[in-house]
Amino acid sequence: MISFSQSEISARTKQKLNLTANEIHIWVTKPEELLGNDELLSSYSTLLTTTETAKQQRYKFAKDRHDALITRAFIRDLLSYYADIAPQDWQFEKGSKDKPEVINCPLPLRFNISHTKNLIICAVTLEDDIGCDVENTGRNNNVLAIAERYFSPTEIKELFALPEAQQRNRFFDYWTLKESYIKAWGLGLAIPLADFSFSIKDTKQNHNDLFTIKQDISLSFAEHRLDEPQIWRSWLVYPTEAIDEKQEHRIAISLRTTCDNQKTDYQLRFFNTLPLLGYQEL
Repeated sequence: MISFSQSEISARTKQKLNLTANEIHIWVTKPEELLGNDELLSSYSTLLTTTETAKQQRYKFAKDRHDALITRAFIRDLLSYYADIAPQDWQFEKGSKDKPEVINCPLPLRFNISHTKNLIICAVTLEDDIGCDVENTGRNNNVLAIAERYFSPTEIKELFALPEAQQRNRFFDYWTLKESYIKAWGLGLAIPLADFSFSIKDTKQNHNDLFTIKQDISLSFAEHRLDEPQIWRSWLVYPTEAIDEKQEHRIAISLRTTCDNQKTDYQLRFFNTLPLLGYQEL
C-alpha cells in the first residue's frame, strides 16, 4: 500500500478558495500517485453517484477504471474548495451544448476537465465558457500526418516552415489549443479543426520555477465559421522539470467571453491536489 508522509500531507491545505473575476484556476493531479492506496480509493468510491460508478466500472482495464475514479473524485473534491458543498453532494447535468455543468452551486462556476497519461487537469473560472486540454507529447503518433489531414492551411504552412526539430513541439501547441477551443464550445469534433487557426508568437512568455506560459496567441476563422476572435483568449502552459520529470506534458486553455477581452488582465493560478488530502498552490 502507498502511504503519504506526514510532511507531504501537512504541506497541503483544505482552506476555502476565493475565485475572483478574471482569474483562472488550473488544478492538476497525478493518478499514479494514488495507486495502491486502497483506503483512500475506497473513500473516493463513496463520492460517486450510482450512475458515475456504473460508467467507471464499465472500463475494461484496471488502469482505466482507476483513472476514471480519480477523475470523478478530483472534480468533486476541488469544487468543494469554492463552496460549502460536500464532494459527494455536487450535482451535474449536461448543458445546452452537452458540456457538464454544476446545478447546485451558489457561484457561477465554470469548469472543464482533461486527462492524459499520468496527468489530470481541471480549469475553473467564473461565468465564461472555458476549455482545457492536456496532452502527453511522448506518444508515438505520426503527428505530422495528422496535421496535414486536420489543421488549417495557415497552420500547416507555419508548421512545415519550422526546422524539423521544432515541428513535433509546434504540433502539440496547435493540437492542445484546438482541443481547448472546441471543448470551450462543448461541441467536440462537430467543429472541423480546419475551420479555425491559431497563430503563436514566442515573444510573450511568463516564467516561474514550475511553468512557462505563452500568452501571445491569436485566433482566426474560415469565412464560413461564425465566431469572433476578439472574444477569445488562449494560453499554452509548459510544466517544467520540477513537476514534470520528462517535461512530456502540454496544457492549453481557451476562454470565451461575451465581449472584447483582448486587453483584459487575466491571472492564472495553479494548484496541485491529492483528492480529500488537500492542495498546494504552485
